This record gives sequence, structure tokens and C-alpha cells, in this order.
Amino acid sequence: MDSIKIPSILGKLNEIFEQNGYKAYLVGGAVRDTLMGKEAHDWDVTTNAKPEDVMRIFHKVIPTGIAHGTVTVHFMKNEIEVTTFRTESDYSDGRHPDKVEYTGNIEEDLSRRDFTINAIAASLKDGKLTDPFNGKQDIRKKIIRTVGNPEHRFSEDGLRPIRALRFSAQLGFEIEKNTLDAISLPEIIEKTKSVSVERFRDELTKLLKADYPSGALKIMEQTGVLSLFIPELVSCRDCVQGDFRGFHEFDVLDHLFYACDGAPKNKPLVRLAALFHDIGKPEAKRVISTENGDQYTFYNHDAISERITREIMLRLKYSNAEIEQVSHLVKNHMFNYESTWTDAAVRRFLVRVKPENVEDLFDLRLADIYGMHNKPVRGHDSQTIALLNELSDRIKKETELNSALSLKTLAVNGKDLMKEGIPAGKELGNILSELLETVLDDPSQNEKEKLLLIAKNIYKRNTN
Repeated sequence: MDSIKIPSILGKLNEIFEQNGYKAYLVGGAVRDTLMGKEAHDWDVTTNAKPEDVMRIFHKVIPTGIAHGTVTVHFMKNEIEVTTFRTESDYSDGRHPDKVEYTGNIEEDLSRRDFTINAIAASLKDGKLTDPFNGKQDIRKKIIRTVGNPEHRFSEDGLRPIRALRFSAQLGFEIEKNTLDAISLPEIIEKTKSVSVERFRDELTKLLKADYPSGALKIMEQTGVLSLFIPELVSCRDCVQGDFRGFHEFDVLDHLFYACDGAPKNKPLVRLAALFHDIGKPEAKRVISTENGDQYTFYNHDAISERITREIMLRLKYSNAEIEQVSHLVKNHMFNYESTWTDAAVRRFLVRVKPENVEDLFDLRLADIYGMHNKPVRGHDSQTIALLNELSDRIKKETELNSALSLKTLAVNGKDLMKEGIPAGKELGNILSELLETVLDDPSQNEKEKLLLIAKNIYKRNTN
């Protein structure tokens, strides 16, 4: 394939460039994805027009990265990033070039890019491809390869080794041997260490959206990149958890990697919870000698895993909401439903995990079981599916009954109790909590008069 089809909107964009005497090309991921038969969503354009020229010939242009020759053109209700042909040199901070020079040559511009699969340009005029580094061939062979010497390319920008791993997972490509070997070189590891935690976090999030993140996560471990940013995961390697009972086939780290694969790919936070849900097991592990052999226990590992999860996510600067959601899932992943649960037990389960988290928690449970043998759950554990379906039906029933599951859904509130002579303070809060427990046991008690009577009796009892 010597050319690709250019979207009509980019053809119209090109007409303006040509009318003003400039050339323009589609570059980067959009070209790569198009060659792979995928639909491209983000368009990056490069041109021999300088930023001030682009700002002159288009009506609405935002100088988003003008120091590096990049502006954002608002065109026909789209935002298109436009960068002038350039060369780069000297990366003293291990991330950004100290020196940017414009060039009139598209080949020179492509030579500064990270990987061959991203170093292909398509003319906006006719879609004709410029491919000086055989990127099309590497796409066909499903190979990640740096443009030029991998040591030199990685030493320029410490994020590039992480991007190589992410592309490997995202595209299902293999990393070429010299490129892979360079990632673990001491000087490259040191350069990668300088990457901000926010950039690593963003790449990890993209990696977790791949079909099977485990492959890239294992390479991340083997190259030493994982120990730079999440050493707690690396400590899970060789923590054996499979004993004579046969529950687990893998050590803790491989179990976490495979559990991550087993979580829904469209739920990166559930995948993150799957990756961290047993991360406290090395700390919790105890060995008990029995007549059948050593038995491994991991009591309280869910609480330890929650603490470690919070520490990691705080360090990687996730938002407070993301930290709370993932940590909550990790904390509650060990729930053990049985058909003998009473309706009150189901309601208490809902209070503890919160109704909005039930679906994610079920997904995490299935991912956990997937990770035990690296197999889809339906293939070997139908009993688990049956119990989850049963619990789901019971939860749906409680939801339809509008059962009171929080203080907000009680038929009384603090003001109501104060009108009955119960003073504001800790005692009032305790009484409200006791009222909720009463209603969880018997939803028919959730009537204002009934609860006020119970509240007054509790207050009288506590003050005598």
C-alpha cells in the first residue's frame, strides 16, 4: 500500500495550506491505525508552514505548544494539532528537547520520531505515503522498533521505553530484540527513572485498556521498569500461594497479572483493582504445617492490600475519587456470599459495598478467579457464576423494594430527633446508626412515628 484514504475534512484543510503555498501531511498514530485497518480518531498534521504562518492562514488557532512548533487549529468543528517540520536535539531533562529547529524536509521530521510504526507520513493532498524507516513493514510484521539506534532514542526521552511497552500491549506487537534489550540497560533505566509519575500513570492507564495487559506488565517487570514506579508489585514475585488445596496455580504476581487480563477492558479502574487486589499477600503470608503438607494463609490481606493500594495511587497522583473507588473494591473483594444469607445480610452487604459498586465488585470477583488458572471463569467455576447471579437477583429485589440502605433513606433525620429533645452531638449520631440497624433488620420499621419512638427509648436507656 503506497497511499491511504485521507478524510474529507483533512482534504479541505489541505486546500488552505496549498492555496498559501505549503505542504501538509498526516502523521503518527492516525496513519498507523489506518494501515492496520482501524478507524483513526485523533489527527496530527505536520507542515512546512511555521506556527506564525498557520496562525495567519486559519481563523481560529490556539498556540498550545508553540515553543516546540505546535498549534491547535479549530477547523470545521474539529481540533487538529499542527506541528511544523522540525528536528530536535539535547534532552537535558530526559523528556523535552532543549533545541528545536525547523526544517523543510518531511524525512528529517520523521527521523526524530520514536518508533518506525509512528514515523510514516501521508500527504494530505493524495494520501501518498512517505516511509523512510520501513514502518509499513514493521506494522505487517507486528514489531515495535525504534527509529535508529534504540539506546540513542531512549536516552533522549525516558518516556519512550514505557511507550514501547504500552504499544506492545495496545497493538499486540512484539518488541524487536535490540529495542527490548536497550530498555533494561542501566543508563536507560536511569533515564526512565526521571519520568514524572503522572506520565507513567497515564501510560499505565492506556496499557490497562489493552486486550491482555499481562504480557507488557511481565516485560515491564523483567526490564526493571516496574520496580521504578510500583516496587510493591515486584515484591509479589515468588510469593507462592498454591498449596495442596489447589486453589492457586501461580505465584501472587502472575495471579495479579492474569486477574488484570480477566477484568473488563473497558473498566481501567476495575483492572487496576484486579492488579492490586492481592498485593498485600507477601506481608500477610503465614505457613502452617499439616499432615498433608504446608498450608499457606493470608489473613487480613484484603485490608493490607487496601492500604498498599492507597499508598501506590497517592504516589502516582491519581484523583481522590479514583483512589477511593479502587481502594474500596480491593478492600471488599473477599466477600463470601452463600445462599443461607438472610435478607438482612444482603442489605448489610449493600450498605458496606454501596449499591453503585456492586457490578464492579462482581467483575473483580470474576477477574480474581480468572487469575487463579488464567482461564475464563465460565469454563471451570460455574458454581461461582450461579451464586453471583443469585446474589444479583436478591440485590435487585431489595433495590425494587426501596429498602433503606443509608441514613439519608431513613424516615427520620437529626432535626426530627432534636425536636423530640435529643440533643445534637455524638449521642444523636449513634442513635441514628442504631435506627439504621433496626431498619436493616426489619424494613417495615422505617416509618417516622415508629423510629421516633425507638429513638426516644434508646436515648432514655442511654441516659439512665
